Amino acid sequence: MEREEPERRCLVTGETGPKSGLVRFVVGPDNSVVPDVVGKLPGRGMYVTASRPILEQARKGQFARAAKAPVTVPDNLADEVERQLAHRVVDLVSLARKGGLAIAGFEKVKEALALAGEGLGKRAWSRVRVLLQASDGSERGKAKLWTPEGARYFSCLTSEELGRAFGRPTVIHAALASGALADRVVEEAAKLRGLRDVDGGDRAAP
Repeated sequence: MEREEPERRCLVTGETGPKSGLVRFVVGPDNSVVPDVVGKLPGRGMYVTASRPILEQARKGQFARAAKAPVTVPDNLADEVERQLAHRVVDLVSLARKGGLAIAGFEKVKEALALAGEGLGKRAWSRVRVLLQASDGSERGKAKLWTPEGARYFSCLTSEELGRAFGRPTVIHAALASGALADRVVEEAAKLRGLRDVDGGDRAAP
């Protein structure tokens, strides 16, 4: 039986949802609001939906009300959250790559998608969990790949950011095999997509 994910309430919208869909914040020693993307900083957590407009709205007094004390909110708070989330996604993809669970390059990704779709992939690649394509890549080239049933598609990293995950200058196409790391990439990339407001929805096979 799967363990239910804890829920938290967004201090702006008032809506309650899975903790994985919100960004945690704490008040630092200097009374400034600090994003806690990894969720490990000490202190009482305050949660905001992973959306740039909602985060901008949270700066207008909601943090102080939630903390029940005067706080300082950095002007670039949303930008800092975006930066930390991008770094987090890149790190997770890099970990998956080191474990043999992430590949890059158009032909390699295309082959993995085809083999997984036919149930012919290697054991670790029997199912593709995530298709990643650079936000600044050619739309024509990206349209030639498809998102397998049950997988997720994201286009919220730049080619340079995706390249860092693979130790290359740039990467346009990448895929992750199913597993715990891929699930974490899905969770964090969904938040990053909300901060960057880019087209990153699931895309059906042509």
